[in-house]
Amino acid sequence: MAMGQEDEFPLEEQFHKVKNKKDRIFELILKPYYWFRMLCDELHWSFVSGVVIIYGLFGAFSMLSLSLKHKLQLASALLCLMGASAAQAVADVTIDACVTENSISHPSLASDMQSLCGVSSSVGQLIGFTIGGFLVHLIGSKGVFGILSIPAALVILVGMMLHEPFIHDVAYRQVSQKFLAACKAMWMALKCENAWRPCLYMYISLALSLHIHEGMFYWYTDAKGGPLFSKKIVGTISSVGAVGYLLGVLLYQNAFRNHPFRFVLFWSQLLYGASRLLDLILVSRVNLQFGIPDYVVAVSDAAIFHMIGRLRWMPLIVLSSKLCPSGIEGTFFELLVSIDHVGSLTASWAGGLLLHALNVTRTQFDSLWIAIVIRSFSRDLPIGILFLVPNSDPNASILPTEMLKTKRSDDNSKKGEEDLDIQKLEMAPLVTNVDHVDS
Repeated sequence: MAMGQEDEFPLEEQFHKVKNKKDRIFELILKPYYWFRMLCDELHWSFVSGVVIIYGLFGAFSMLSLSLKHKLQLASALLCLMGASAAQAVADVTIDACVTENSISHPSLASDMQSLCGVSSSVGQLIGFTIGGFLVHLIGSKGVFGILSIPAALVILVGMMLHEPFIHDVAYRQVSQKFLAACKAMWMALKCENAWRPCLYMYISLALSLHIHEGMFYWYTDAKGGPLFSKKIVGTISSVGAVGYLLGVLLYQNAFRNHPFRFVLFWSQLLYGASRLLDLILVSRVNLQFGIPDYVVAVSDAAIFHMIGRLRWMPLIVLSSKLCPSGIEGTFFELLVSIDHVGSLTASWAGGLLLHALNVTRTQFDSLWIAIVIRSFSRDLPIGILFLVPNSDPNASILPTEMLKTKRSDDNSKKGEEDLDIQKLEMAPLVTNVDHVDS
């Protein structure tokens, strides 16, 4: 008996050594997280606000490095650009999390909040496209990078304005458990039919929207017998496209936000494919036979295409905000956005392969019109899978009720403590829950 106990204890100690080794590896990976938590505690910041502020400073530093340093090496320049993009992405993720959480708690305001974000983005694009070309001519590209450090630094103000409750005595060693709980919740949400079917539609819809803008750009600027637009004119066309974005958001907000998703997506997808046939008119030079200048056709094409594209994009964004279960709203929304990015990447690769197959290059444009026809046709194909999108009231919830439980409604339930731990991962809503106060 004693001999059995002596054999048992070394095995138990060995098991604990392996377990402790795994814990040490996990703690080593999370060292930056622990350090940043400690910094936030010392400065009395909330964690999310601190992340936004730090990345705002990082983005401004990256832009200033590109502007001020002479003979910057390629690797350093790429790191600076990646840092600036990361800073912008962190701010974007934070705002998306706020909007998504409030879309769950206030379903009737989901389209309004997404429209507000769309208007803000469109106005920013309009300002950037309008003054970008002029600034490059006036102060050069390095000067423009220096100016871009200003909006990057303004992200710091976003972090200061975020209202998030400060949590004391955070159980750092439960991070792995919370991470696994969040992954489990995401997997349960993806298995829900009301969630994976719209995700599949969004990916296929974006993947079939072939991108051949590289071929069109070189035809605009370099083709013999083409319009031979200057960089300034191309920038002006892009600014008009930003106006189209803005008009698309306003059109959705005022005319289509209360219509079912399928209705809006059917007509917007149909017009989305047809709108790019204006490129065919431009490439075939039919417009010149009627005395219509190339610039007028190009500007009209940019405005109409971007307006319809935004009108098509808005219901997908509103739908995505309604597919996020409570507790992991921001994380799940960014997962949906990443699916959209993969779809866009697929469309870019497919468009590039199409141009390569048709032998469309910087100097050869004989088959460009065929690529335009194929692109327009492929963009109408997603109409055949619209049955994947719920045909419900856009102001109503889509996910089952048990997946939309909030922290307040779960306080009196048996699983209140577990849900509370998950809720600590998320930010406090920007909009006060008036319904809860009135009740």
